[in-house]
Amino acid sequence: MVDPGAPAWVLHVDLDQFLAAVEVLRRPELAGRPVVVGGDGDPSRPRQVVATASYEARAFGVRSGMPLRTAARKCPDCVFLPSDRPAYEAASARVMELLRTFPVVVEVWGWDEAVLGARTDDPEGLARAVQARVVAETGLTCAVGIGQTKLQAKTATGFAKPGGIARLTHDTWMATMGHRPVTALSGIGERTARRLAEAGIATVAELARADRDDLARRFGPTIGPYLQLLGLGGGDATVVAEPRVARGRSREVTYERDLTSAEEIAAEVARLATELTEAVVAEGRRVTHVAVKVRTRTFFTRTKTSKLPESTTDPEPVVRTALVVLERFELHQPVRLLGVRVVLDLPDKR
Repeated sequence: MVDPGAPAWVLHVDLDQFLAAVEVLRRPELAGRPVVVGGDGDPSRPRQVVATASYEARAFGVRSGMPLRTAARKCPDCVFLPSDRPAYEAASARVMELLRTFPVVVEVWGWDEAVLGARTDDPEGLARAVQARVVAETGLTCAVGIGQTKLQAKTATGFAKPGGIARLTHDTWMATMGHRPVTALSGIGERTARRLAEAGIATVAELARADRDDLARRFGPTIGPYLQLLGLGGGDATVVAEPRVARGRSREVTYERDLTSAEEIAAEVARLATELTEAVVAEGRRVTHVAVKVRTRTFFTRTKTSKLPESTTDPEPVVRTALVVLERFELHQPVRLLGVRVVLDLPDKR
């Protein structure tokens, strides 16, 4: 039974090397070998990237997002496998159902991670029970981070990987995180870090001590104070069981042959926008914005966005707006990647 008087904790459950682990379960002879999952599994084909690498492959420097060809050079003995989305979705669903058998609130964050809201005097004991049941019933292992906020729990998981348990609290946050760079915080990337550096802020402790008004001037009245909240290890601690409703959907293609003609590029953007709109409309959603992503042969990458005149279920205005957005790019190099993203109304806004 749940003790309503017990302390509230957030547990972040992160499945270890998830895609690779699912593949090893299907092919036990691969256990202990370097495994790479990505694309169609053929590293000789250009412009395919690593989706997940097993820990054995990571020891050779193979990382997610790396071209398969590069991974093959770093680790010639790697076993390359094609991505199998249905298998990963099924394995993920099984784990999430197991988590719901515990006296916790489960908020799913993705195929391989979820946060649990629990009231317990022994969060480590709960974490061990979760790990034991997941490995016993699925064969998959997981790391569990424990915190008083979602940020603390997710950050703690980084210290727990692979397969361990770690805890961060308000009392231990600054001693553990204060000396680390701001990029150690989930939600702060290199671009934001550069802007913080311009303000003389490089570490988590410096962000926590920063002048709130100055942050608001530099980043806006909402984002600025929120960044400081991250530095303090604060933020959301409420775990909700409702499934997360996607506010956007995207589709992108890396081409084996660079696109060089304006007509060919426009045709591809139109195709992606049409396919994407038809997919989300089939789910009962309406499109409000459309974005186009372009990456040239030199790896110069930009994304531009435009709002539709009104939300729609019709692919034609989405395509038309996507092509208008495309015209805002000054393309002087062949294009290696195109992507389209649509922003959606919430389901109840119809």
